[in-house]
Amino acid sequence: MTMPQAAASDAARPSVGLAHFVANSTWDDIPQPVRHAARRALLNFFAVALSAAHTPSMDIAVRTYARFSAGRDASLVGRPDRVDALNAAALNAMAANVFDFDDTHHPTIIHPTSPIAPVLFALAETRPLTGQQLLHAFVLGVEVACRIGNAISPEHYARGWHITSTCGVFGAALAAARALGLNAGQNLDALGAAAVQAGGLVEALGTGAKSISVGNASRNGLLSAFLAAEGFDGPSLPLEGERGYLRVAGDNPRLDAITGQLGQRWELLNNAYKPYPCGVVLNPVIDACLELAADPRIANGRWTGIARIELTGHPLLRQRTDRPGVTSGRLSQVSAQHAVAVALVRGRAGLPEFSDEAVADPALRDLGARLAFHDDPAMSVDAVRLRIDFADGASLHREVTKPRGSLARPLEDREIEQKLRDLAHHGQVEIDIDRLIDSVWSLETAADAALPMRLSASRR
Repeated sequence: MTMPQAAASDAARPSVGLAHFVANSTWDDIPQPVRHAARRALLNFFAVALSAAHTPSMDIAVRTYARFSAGRDASLVGRPDRVDALNAAALNAMAANVFDFDDTHHPTIIHPTSPIAPVLFALAETRPLTGQQLLHAFVLGVEVACRIGNAISPEHYARGWHITSTCGVFGAALAAARALGLNAGQNLDALGAAAVQAGGLVEALGTGAKSISVGNASRNGLLSAFLAAEGFDGPSLPLEGERGYLRVAGDNPRLDAITGQLGQRWELLNNAYKPYPCGVVLNPVIDACLELAADPRIANGRWTGIARIELTGHPLLRQRTDRPGVTSGRLSQVSAQHAVAVALVRGRAGLPEFSDEAVADPALRDLGARLAFHDDPAMSVDAVRLRIDFADGASLHREVTKPRGSLARPLEDREIEQKLRDLAHHGQVEIDIDRLIDSVWSLETAADAALPMRLSASRR
């Protein structure tokens, strides 16, 4: 099998390298494990989007965006509403990211499927597209977004950029460009259009505003490809130029991270799927707390004897989740104080545990206030040491190095299927779940790539 690889001269010109790679790739170049990973990602996409379909945030967004829709060509996951392709891409991306339950690329912490998959399903509903073509474009879009993320992580996120949104727009643009059959020159123009529309702030995490930038990444990526298809031009080096995206949004971009082993090493294989609806750095924390929740010293209300809780982990754990006294379910998704308390007290960590109702529980707020952090830069972001001290001097310890849902301990296919069933039930949508699951698994041989999206749309 011959892999399309970036030329050596493209190493210093990643914009050109990516543009040519996406234009020249063939389905035969995509290894079977990557094809399977793509279907897993899409199955997880429908699961998380269904869970949020009828949240107040999505009701507001759909009502507002629909006022400016140019047509009713495309479906919305879990809803009967129809809007134009651009607005469908935005709204479906927003739904997939509302509960912070979407996939996670390591090490960048990009949630790549949320901004990229909606673009392709919107296209599939407006023009002929086979399942194989959709999967191929999706794989390439994820590759683009995550490789750009690799070049500027972790400093990009540390500066306050929401990396799913900022890098997602590039993946969405070239995924759409591939589905539209654009050539390398047009792909380069699509990257240029995407670069000037990249945005999103970490400050918005836990609020509805975060969803706007995720939706924009999808919508703007699709718009970039449409513009390029019509001859709209852009800068020759949109990523690596002197004032290009990488140098403006990053500190010391590593250009070789974009084109190195392009076509040989696939970023989709570094994608993991969450078992809990919260920031991925909290996965090991919740695992540890759930293990201890059944301990006789904690179970049946005895957790009231806890005097102090200490988390030792990579500094990113504290930086991203030290949020005491959160006031909403969305904010609780990125709060270690809430996650620790609710997992210990309730022995569960599903969507009801990260809701406004759970946040309002004074007992959880009180227990969370007893949490302290200890940074250990040598630890993996997938690891945590938990220590619980009791008022009587006793203590409990637990260490987790391979949390559930991590690359070292990934969710199995059947677990992602069950996640879809559970989240569809939570979202109270009326669809044929079995047919949706089957349509995603059989997408590679499907003549109509839009079938999963149509099956995911609620009848009411």
